Amino acid sequence: MFLALTAFAIAIAGATAFVIFWPLALVHIRDRHPQITARLGEGAFLKPKALLWLLRGDYYATPDRNLSGLATPSRISLLVILAGIAMGGALWIIGQALA
Repeated sequence: MFLALTAFAIAIAGATAFVIFWPLALVHIRDRHPQITARLGEGAFLKPKALLWLLRGDYYATPDRNLSGLATPSRISLLVILAGIAMGGALWIIGQALA
């Protein structure tokens, strides 16, 4: 059970990084890349389309190092969130089965 809670804590740490870097990346996109803004739509913070764009790494197609510098930590933190939740859930299920 301790490891499951630790995995959820890792997911929370990822969420903290995500809410720091993803809005910064979205503001950069809004200000400098209107074609990406049109593709992602308004209010893209938690839109599935925008999150998939981030997870796929589609920002690499744009030759902007500043965008890559903001979107890469966002992508990593989103992956940490998903992995932490998955590991925590799996460990919780294992813990319940062994109890």
